[in-house]
Amino acid sequence: MRETTDRPGRKPTMRDEQKRRTRAALLDCARELFEANGYAGVKIDDIASAAGCSRATFYLHFTGKGEILQKIGEEALPPRATTVYADLDRILETGSRTEFTAWVERTIDWFDQHRAILPAWDEALALEPDFKDVARIAYGALPDAMPSYLSRWGPDRQTEARLRIELLVAQLERFFTRWAVHGTIDIPRELAAGVLADIWFPALTEPADR
Repeated sequence: MRETTDRPGRKPTMRDEQKRRTRAALLDCARELFEANGYAGVKIDDIASAAGCSRATFYLHFTGKGEILQKIGEEALPPRATTVYADLDRILETGSRTEFTAWVERTIDWFDQHRAILPAWDEALALEPDFKDVARIAYGALPDAMPSYLSRWGPDRQTEARLRIELLVAQLERFFTRWAVHGTIDIPRELAAGVLADIWFPALTEPADR
């Protein structure tokens, strides 16, 4: 049985701090192992051993490899993906294509910063049926980080508005994989950002402005 979250307002104890440190160590070690060996190549025992704890201790914090990979995405990749898309929400309000292009460049940089973990995420999607639900929730959180954008589409077009963001995410991920990981696209970063902006800046413009 996993340990429950501490009650709000209660002063942390030494035991609480030890739990926090152990959890952080598990996250850090799991990320290093996933980056080096992929998802399938890592066992729970590998993560626990690297963090200096037991398999039983691992299960006090996480239900398995899928959950710890999920939590790496939510907690251990600075800035969080939701922060990246909250920034996009702000930029779309300005109506500036120049700022949007700069956002695309920063997003490419974000993918580059975390490129080593991306293959493990794709591998988990292929190998773990339950991980599809994790990914669905993670992708759904990105439009949720853009309330101003969603509100401009009105209540009747929320599904379309959310789909546009999810398709943007998918194309950015696919472009980065082919460009930086596989090397099958060979163009300068700035040109790539400009072309992606040509495609997506008008596509994300709400109907009233089209």
